[in-house]
Amino acid sequence: MSPVEEDQEDLTRKERREQARAQRKAIEEAEVSSAARKRRLGQLGIVAAVVIVAIVVILIATGGGGSSTPTTTGKSSEEAVSQVNATIGGIPQSGNTIGNPNAPVTIQYFGDLECPVCREFTLGALPTIMQQWVKTGKVKIEYKSLETATREPEVFKTQQVAALAAGKQNLMWNYIELFYHQQGEEGSGYVTEAYLQGLAKQITALNHAKWTSARNETALSNQVEADGQAAASAGFNGTPSFMIGKTGGAMQKLEHYSLSDPTPFNEAIEKLLKG
Repeated sequence: MSPVEEDQEDLTRKERREQARAQRKAIEEAEVSSAARKRRLGQLGIVAAVVIVAIVVILIATGGGGSSTPTTTGKSSEEAVSQVNATIGGIPQSGNTIGNPNAPVTIQYFGDLECPVCREFTLGALPTIMQQWVKTGKVKIEYKSLETATREPEVFKTQQVAALAAGKQNLMWNYIELFYHQQGEEGSGYVTEAYLQGLAKQITALNHAKWTSARNETALSNQVEADGQAAASAGFNGTPSFMIGKTGGAMQKLEHYSLSDPTPFNEAIEKLLKG
């Protein structure tokens, strides 16, 4: 072999070695890239699994997964019972009315048990009104039903009748006040049979069997409808709404600028008492 041919052969071997190194490098880079992709995919899989678990937990907690557990925002039963007893304890009740039957002034209170604004009244102005006027025998309050916040008419009737049924044992105000104190999140569907039963069980003086039987009385359903008609006649379309007047006399709208401040209620009551 001539020197030229040997040089060409050496060049060819060198080129083959360079090509081999290049191929090995390409293979190694491909393997590194593949491993990196696998790691990324694995990490993404872990993240996806965590997200899925979080979504499931949220759905279970909020009832979005079909659970019937209500979403509640109200107070604990022990705290609610204590505060309700402090507010209305010792005040006589009769049906839907709380206060001295011979009180010179009557307030008619139109409410929806699911109404969060009514809850504002319960936690705000009402305790002072009870202490200053109802406990002293000067005012009695009649609770009447007006559907506003409750979305389903049948649920509204069921819950209002449950309260009226407690009124058959002169404990309606215990029931409605416990309801307001333990209201759930509006529109969450928290008003279930278990919820209504739970409120009844918190009233120690309530005969549960008699309460259950009274809930089937047609007269109570009729009373809910009659209350709605009375509200319509008065021009009410929101809750809470109030009428006030001398007992046995004409009633007029009680205008209020606050549900947490009892001042507008005090002024209306004082005006009637002086008159």
